[in-house]
Amino acid sequence: MSDLKKAADGKPGGRAVEKTADEPPAAPEPQQRSVRVVMLALMITMLLAMLDNLIVGTAMPTIVGDLGGLEHLSWVVTAYTLATAASTPIWGKLGDMYGRKGIFLTSIVLFLIGSVLSGMAQDMGQLIGFRAIQGLGAGGLMVGVMAIIGDLVPPRERGKYQGLMAGVMAIAMIGGPLVGGTITDHLGWRWSFYINLPLGAVALAMVTAVLHLPNKKRTKAKVDYLGAGLLTVGITAIVLVTTWGGSEYAWDSAVIMELIAIGVVSLVGFLFVETKAAEPIIPLHIFRNLNFTLMSVVGFMSGFVMFGAVLFLPLFQQSVQGASATNSGLLLLPMLLSMMVVSLIAGRVTTSSGKYKIFPIIGSILMVAGLFLLSQMDTGTTRLTSGIYMAVLGAGMGFLMQITMLVAQNSVELKDMGVASSATTLFRTLGSSFGVAIMGALFTGRVQDEMAARGGGAATSKSAQLDAASLAKLPDAVREAYQFAVSSGTHIAFLVGASVGVIALVAAVFVKEVPLRGAGPEAKAEPR
Repeated sequence: MSDLKKAADGKPGGRAVEKTADEPPAAPEPQQRSVRVVMLALMITMLLAMLDNLIVGTAMPTIVGDLGGLEHLSWVVTAYTLATAASTPIWGKLGDMYGRKGIFLTSIVLFLIGSVLSGMAQDMGQLIGFRAIQGLGAGGLMVGVMAIIGDLVPPRERGKYQGLMAGVMAIAMIGGPLVGGTITDHLGWRWSFYINLPLGAVALAMVTAVLHLPNKKRTKAKVDYLGAGLLTVGITAIVLVTTWGGSEYAWDSAVIMELIAIGVVSLVGFLFVETKAAEPIIPLHIFRNLNFTLMSVVGFMSGFVMFGAVLFLPLFQQSVQGASATNSGLLLLPMLLSMMVVSLIAGRVTTSSGKYKIFPIIGSILMVAGLFLLSQMDTGTTRLTSGIYMAVLGAGMGFLMQITMLVAQNSVELKDMGVASSATTLFRTLGSSFGVAIMGALFTGRVQDEMAARGGGAATSKSAQLDAASLAKLPDAVREAYQFAVSSGTHIAFLVGASVGVIALVAAVFVKEVPLRGAGPEAKAEPR
């Protein structure tokens, strides 16, 4: 019996109602409950990935005091970031080729092994190496979560879970520093790594038990090792340029110039290899879809802005408004709550209406407006005023963060879900690296220039960022000069961020509203 005939059976008057593969009947309620259980497991894994850096960041001073090696401190973060960024597209492709579940579980296990080894490190060299292992696993966590959600939940229904994702991000950003400080003070810095074990064990058990995806037919094509190698070298060079430029080395130094050259040559070679590979790490044909390319641009710009804001807002409130560093996570509460609420509303509206184009546009406008308002803060700005400004920025990010991934995944075939998720995640990661580097360089330069002009340059000769204890020791005149310099530095940093946001707005305007897919055949393979 044909699909058309089947659809006609049981209908009044025998009228044929054609059902396409993209619009099957809604999943039964038991399956819906199973999807929610899987979503809980995925959110725990997502929390695991996001909490780690925030917890470890709080413990870093204690780690240095115990292990020494202050001169290698930046590599503890850089090794993790490099490994995460370089491995993200590879995890996505492996999931597409060999099956999502097994690859995802492997990334969790690798992350937990890196966590245990990091907690056991006896010197800074070991810690850096073990953090790289941890970062390799982390590269598969976020892309695995996004790709599995893309497999289980059709785009039209995915908005229901956007608030949950934004909520996990808010919990991580608020709770990470607080949990990190508490663990370090009461259990020791090694537990800032061991704390991943119970969360990871729960995630492993839940994913193993309740996640059931269709068996993936093993592809006969070989992994694109050459493309993976060239992409890894290119990404590594880019991240090192953004990490070292203006801090470890001058922007025009030989080291930075060599890294730029290596990055450009590697990425050009990667593009060439991908046109020839049987199973390219990132199939270039996905960029032929205008919406996917535009969402990659928006994702890069939102990453640029988001992580720059997270870096400089607490610094401004601690240095200029006298807030406590201990509560630095809580200082971002207006932005994060706004982001969570707006993401939830946008997701619900998307699910009910199937419309989404307006959200990237509104989000980009609010993002630009929020950054411009934040750039106007000075030494007289109250916490209430800065909180309102942050809420505007948070609302903009709420419209953008999950919609960006949703539209990108809706723009590719289901067989490319992993590489689409990993590419979108990679662009956001690279955007954050550029944002922190460029906004940080502008901030530092402006602070040092202002301090030199006001006669307080000696206070910031080594760093443009002073902690609360160092700030309290400064003479009143120098401290006031520093506070003015910090407000001036944040002004230029956020003004640049607003300019970058305009690029995201232009990209959002050209997005085409392609109908969101319903539940296709692959989506029927929901957890049992």
